[in-house]
Amino acid sequence: MTLIQTNNIWKTYDMGAVQVHALRGVSISIDKGEYIAIMGPSGSGKSTLMNLIGCLDTPSQGEYHLNGKRVSQMLDDELAAIRNKEIGFVFQTFNLMPRSTALQNVELPLIYGGHSREERLAMARRALEVVHLGERMLHKPNELSGGQRQRVAIARALVNEPSLLLADEPTGNIDTKTGDEIMQLFNELHRNGNTIILVTHEMEVARCAERILFIRDGMIEKEEIVRRAS
Repeated sequence: MTLIQTNNIWKTYDMGAVQVHALRGVSISIDKGEYIAIMGPSGSGKSTLMNLIGCLDTPSQGEYHLNGKRVSQMLDDELAAIRNKEIGFVFQTFNLMPRSTALQNVELPLIYGGHSREERLAMARRALEVVHLGERMLHKPNELSGGQRQRVAIARALVNEPSLLLADEPTGNIDTKTGDEIMQLFNELHRNGNTIILVTHEMEVARCAERILFIRDGMIEKEEIVRRAS
């Protein structure tokens, strides 16, 4: 079943007398349960594409459907509601509240969803258990390692049970060994049925996915199916 469908997506920025085309007619289709990596050099358009997929921005032209909803023409309030319900974000810089515990950080997105305090805490605990941080729930970010902080960020992204997990350079702020552990966690989440899109400049990270989309000059240059050893 198709989760993401873009048709001839363009993103154009007016820079005075010059127009800059960050995306040029991108058409992609991603099914529920897929694990996709988006790769490209700096300035290729991969961050712009990620922002559009994540409903952080809208295209200049073209159509984008997410989980059956036409989001390309939505207004800001509608996009915010879609983001909260459908998408879990994982950022390179973790973006955790420093004075809040892991549990409170994971609970935060639920405050806007109308859940009771008891429901929020139960859902946050479950999400932290999923990322194997059940024993660190009451620790604050400065009491956690970089890998543990990224796991808290992943739990926060998962807590609403979104349709899509969108990760931007998820290993960019941690060492190689910890990065390998985070990618193993993404593999586990994918096996459990999560749809994952990760944006990366590292081929080793991209090859953890099932399919790699290479973007250059605002266009999908090629696509690669990852052959994993059985």
